[in-house]
Amino acid sequence: MEDLSTEPNFILKSNFIFSKKVVFYILLFLIFTYLLFLSAPVDFPIGVIININQGESLRSASFKLKENHIIRSRIVFEAFVIIYGREKRVISADYLFENKLPVFEVARRISKGERHLAPIKVTIPEGFDISEIAQVFTSRLSTFNKDKFLLEARELEGYLFPDTYFFFTTDTEQEVIKSMNENYEKKITPLRPQIVSSGKSEKEIIIMASIVEREAKGNNDRAFISGILWKRLSLNMPLQVDATPETYKTRGLPKNPIGNPGLQAIEATIYPKKSNYLYYLHDKDGIAHYAKTFAEHKQNILKYLK
Repeated sequence: MEDLSTEPNFILKSNFIFSKKVVFYILLFLIFTYLLFLSAPVDFPIGVIININQGESLRSASFKLKENHIIRSRIVFEAFVIIYGREKRVISADYLFENKLPVFEVARRISKGERHLAPIKVTIPEGFDISEIAQVFTSRLSTFNKDKFLLEARELEGYLFPDTYFFFTTDTEQEVIKSMNENYEKKITPLRPQIVSSGKSEKEIIIMASIVEREAKGNNDRAFISGILWKRLSLNMPLQVDATPETYKTRGLPKNPIGNPGLQAIEATIYPKKSNYLYYLHDKDGIAHYAKTFAEHKQNILKYLK
């Protein structure tokens, strides 16, 4: 009987069948691996925000993601994070998972810091004190703690720069303080040589600037008012400003800033405009009127405020 197993066609056919089986089993293995380790869990919580805390380890982060049903396998997640070049580090942030994601995409986002959270715009006006700042952020940031902010920012009154910021809704009071104080440092650093040249301390400049910010009604009168207030101090007069009523009786600057001045108020305080004036007031339209003597000042009161 002829042995067909030695025939070339038979061998080719057998090899083809074997190859198809190998491909089939490989595909089956890959599908099984994907479903078991790589795909998103069935109960993936779409729309959840996961916080990776500052300094949190890769192991801790993978446990949190596993516990919240973001990933199936901690080992696979950690391996992908290392592959993406973060070694055993993850970027601390709040991460929004708006759709189901495979583990390698979760790892990529967390290793790259891709939050997928839209920042919100928050503007802090010049002169706002920490209480006013706290009110703004309380209404804008969901995890902002007003009491903690007031406690931690108490010593930084005057040194939280008023500006437009972009925060994530889940940012806390720590992020707010850090951003605003770092911005202050950025803005004040170029001015420090001029502050030294003025013969006044940075604290004195910021205290006076916080008063000027409240007293002035615009860019035109900041430098004039600064010059008048510095002159009153040099003459050992009480400042007598409405922004800080205690200065009506006591001489010298207040102990601390009364708010957080902007750059123009700080510059006006460093470079006050010299004049013969010693008094000023604003009429109902916010226009400044100056006087050399108290008698002239009283006339301005009768003319512009009565």
